[in-house]
Order: sequence, then structure tokens, then C-alpha cells
Amino acid sequence: MDRMNKTNTTSLPYTVYSAEWLRGWESEAARLAGLSLYQLMQRAGEGAFRLLGWLYPAARHYLILAGHGNNGGDGYVVACLAAAHGKQVTVIECDGRHPLPSEAQQARQAWLDAGGIVKKSDEPWPRQVDVIIDGLLGTGLQDAPRQPYSDLIERMNAHAAPVFSLDIPSGLNAETGATAGAVVKAAHTVTFIALKPGLLTGKARSATGELHYDDLGLRLWLERQNPVMERLTAAQLSRWLQPRDPCAHKGDNGRLLIIGGDQGLAGAIRMTGEAALRVGAGLVRVLTHEENQGPLLTARPELMVEPLNDHSLRQGLAWADVIVIGPGLGQGDWGKNALRVVDSYDKPMLWDADALNLLAFNPQKRHNRIVTPHPGEAARLLNSKVGAVESNRFLAAENIVKLYGGVVVLKGAGTLIAGAAGQTAIADVGNAGMASGGMGDVLSGIIGGLLAQKLSLYDAACAGCVVHGATADWLAAEKGTRGLLATDLLPALYRFVNPECIA
Repeated sequence: MDRMNKTNTTSLPYTVYSAEWLRGWESEAARLAGLSLYQLMQRAGEGAFRLLGWLYPAARHYLILAGHGNNGGDGYVVACLAAAHGKQVTVIECDGRHPLPSEAQQARQAWLDAGGIVKKSDEPWPRQVDVIIDGLLGTGLQDAPRQPYSDLIERMNAHAAPVFSLDIPSGLNAETGATAGAVVKAAHTVTFIALKPGLLTGKARSATGELHYDDLGLRLWLERQNPVMERLTAAQLSRWLQPRDPCAHKGDNGRLLIIGGDQGLAGAIRMTGEAALRVGAGLVRVLTHEENQGPLLTARPELMVEPLNDHSLRQGLAWADVIVIGPGLGQGDWGKNALRVVDSYDKPMLWDADALNLLAFNPQKRHNRIVTPHPGEAARLLNSKVGAVESNRFLAAENIVKLYGGVVVLKGAGTLIAGAAGQTAIADVGNAGMASGGMGDVLSGIIGGLLAQKLSLYDAACAGCVVHGATADWLAAEKGTRGLLATDLLPALYRFVNPECIA
């Protein structure tokens, strides 16, 4: 138990591993570290108990719900440690259809040998509880929790005491972040050995609370493995955004053409254009409905704004290094004609909003394009349902890349970025305040502006999503999430596209 005196759990890693893969290799990892699986379980329980003591130092009564797997075993280890440190402990277990794994059985027996009592799932809970430890269901869950698990989950969620989940909140799919039924709404979750994809996207943020990580002493082993994807935060922005050459010319920073803004939709194209300028695009030209020209030039004179017609479109496409089309485009003939012409040009581009809705009617594949669908647009692109997209966001993103090529940005809580070369990343930034109109238009401008500055499609998508979400997080930390506007981000974007400010 020498690890009990070490520091609190470490910060979250930037690598993400499949939960199924980890379950298959956990025994080998323990063996190479000179540990039995029971000793590894003891380390997990120690780490969890240490974190509980740091988070809830005044807690006197621990209620531990132990499932019929290794998460339950972790719970029994916590129970032994808590009792040894003078805590009052109540353990409630759920019987399973199969015997407990041997290491979990050892942990359970250790609790009984220490004089602990195990109550059944249908027994009453104690009146006064300070913290609930969720050790019911682990990373192998595929379907909705059955009874009595689902009932215990609902009781945890309804209880006044905070819930602390071991490895993953019960009911959350560790691979996808989907929830097929009842799911624990934890205040804190500590995950072990590696980050799992389902902890970072889908419904994860509603379930995990604050996420913590403990490598259980297997960090060096894990570093030698190949992660399935990457977790992105503002700390990595400097790898994409280098300081500018002091002698740089505006032409060196890219010429971006943005097309959209049909009648009544000037706001979308204005936000996209200004976002591109704010992240450093050298020259930004906007082709829009003629009635928008005056208002856009008045609001943001740094934009070059022209009415969209056949001549200006051909001229703009020849001039541009990069093209963004879709914000406020509409689905009428005006937008369809523009998209048809744009599609005939072989330049890096981003399609968003109505460009995606039109693409769904006329699917075609190209490899120099970024598409940025929200789940509804993704469902249309896949001729599917939103529920199917959200049930496995990773598969949806992969299928969009297969069908349409290029890079896909599947927006949502835990935005996914997937490329044709098999790269996948999760943007671990952003907050609930971004669920408001215009945020997608700003994102299109950010990514387009970075693409114009010669980032690759995949890097521009990754950096753009992080800049977008990190800026919103910075604002939310000061002002809160309710009432956050897309235009609030525009004057704050500079902070995350300049390395000297990022540091």
C-alpha cells in the first residue's frame, strides 16, 4: 500500500485507447509490471480512496455499490481502506449470472475477512450518506443496464449525496459515450490505466462530472502502445500555430473566399468572415446576396464584399487559395448554382450548413474538402437517423469520411475530427453555452482561416475546433454559459491563435 502516500491523480493524458483493447491487454500489462490482477485492483482502489479523501475530506459515511465485475472489486478495496481509516462503510452488491472474476472475489473476501458486511440490492439504504461510490458497471457494458442495476442507478441519481464513479459511470458506453438506458450522473469519475473514448464524447459530459485519471503505475507500458485516437486541448495549439515571420505580407497569410448569405441570412456569413479574419487569414472575400453588401461592409470593413453572380464567382474562385461555402447559403437555386460551380474547382475547401444539406441530395466524394456537420446534418449525409449517429459518433464520422472523402468534423459535446488516413481526434474543449445559433458559422470561419494559412485539412480542422472551444471556455469561465453568443467569441479568438498568448 506504499502508493497511498503519493500525490493525487495525474492530469488527463492526450492519448485515448479502446476499452475493449485495454481489457484484452490488462493481464499482460500487469505481468510486465510484476503485478497480479488483484494487486492492480488494489492500486485502483487505493487511487480512488486517495482521491475521495482529497475531494471529500469531511465525508464520514461511504455508501459503496458493487457490481458483479471488476468495478465491484475496486469498490470492495475502497471499502476496506475506508473502514481502516475510521469511515463508516455500507456496501450493497448486485448479484450476477456468472461468478465474480477471481481478483474481484479476492477483494470481496478481504472485505468480509475484515469484518465487513455485504447487503443485497433490495435492502434499504442508510439514512445519512456523505458520498456514494459507483462500482456497479464497467467498461464492458454494451446494452441498457438491466434490473436491479437500472433501479440502483436511478436511486443514486436521486440521492442528495454526490456520486463518485470508478473507472466509468455505470450505464455509459466506454467506446462510444452513448447511453442506451439509465446512466449514473457522477460528480467525479476516476478512470484507470488509459482514457477511453466514451469518456470524452456523446453523453459523457452529463455522466462523468469532473474526470480524473490514474495510470496505476503502468504509464511506461502504455506509452509503448499505439493509441486509437488523440485528445485535443488548448495546450497543443502551439504545435500548429507558430509565430509569424516578422516580414510576412498579407498575401502570405492566405486568400480565403467565403460564399453564402442568401436573403435574410447575412448574419451567418458575417460571422464566418469575421472569424476568418480574427484567426489571421490575410485576405477574406465574401460573395453574398446583394442586399447584404452594405451591412457587411459597415459591420466589418476589413472584409471584401461583393454580390454573388456568375462573374464574381468565377473571378473569386480563380483568386482564392481556399474556399468556404455554406453559411446562410440556403437550398434554393441561388445556393445550388453556386455550389455546382464551386464543386468544379480543385482547391482546398470547407462545406458547412446548407452546402451539406445539398450534398446529401447529390452525394459525391472529394479528398480536398472538410465537412462540418452537426448530428442532424450527419444523419442526412448518411441517410440515417440522428439517434443512430449519436449511438456511435465514431462510426458515423468514419462512414462520412468513407462516403465523402476528406476530413469530417462531427460537432457536439466532444467534437470528433476524422481524416481519410485513419486519424481520429476528440476536441476536449467547449461548453454548454455553445449550444446557440451561429456557433457553427464561427467555427467554419476559424477552420477556413487556418486552412488559408497553409495548415493541412486535418490540422486546420483539429486546431480550429480547439481554438473555437477553448475561446468559449475562456469566456464562460468569466461570464458563465447561459447567454454566451457566437459573436462574443470573435474579439477573443486572438488569445488562442497567438503562441505568445497561449503560453
